[in-house]
Amino acid sequence: MRVISGSAKGIKLASVPGKSTRPITDQVKEALFNIIGPDVAGKFFLDLFGGTGAVGIEALSRGAEHVVFLDTNYQAYKVIQKNLESTNLSDFATVLKKDAFVFLREKPTQIFEFIYIAPPQYKSIWEKAMQLLDENPGWSAAGEVVIVQIHPKEFVEDKTYANFRIFDRRSYGDTLLVFYEHISPETDS
Repeated sequence: MRVISGSAKGIKLASVPGKSTRPITDQVKEALFNIIGPDVAGKFFLDLFGGTGAVGIEALSRGAEHVVFLDTNYQAYKVIQKNLESTNLSDFATVLKKDAFVFLREKPTQIFEFIYIAPPQYKSIWEKAMQLLDENPGWSAAGEVVIVQIHPKEFVEDKTYANFRIFDRRSYGDTLLVFYEHISPETDS
């Protein structure tokens, strides 16, 4: 696992020991940033289930202004910090050892242009995160993007949200990326 492009291009990232995290493959990460890459520069990015920090670090390497990483796993928390140090991107990041659901219930203190949701698989965690975000949508603004990374079998076709709508969906083997746009109340679904 490495940083694909930008200021930290080529730097290898440490992995979290054990099987508590599900790191994104370089192929999927490259595809993701081919889609959002040009738009990430100067933006605020929230990585809700940080794991190794690979996605948020890629965003920083490509010019994101600031990334907030969350993970409840102490080893993941330490690996994210280590990876930020090895890429010299620590000054542009906040790493919180905090539950994503607790965070999403709080009063928003920051608007994020990109929110990345890649939780452990097969536990409907992504749905819970999206529901909480839909109930407390102030974490993003109209037109901003939420990206969900799940196994294709986890996707619920008819699930809808009041404040978010799907605008793209891409499958890469056993990984599905679902792109939601934050819609304003007056926007037709």
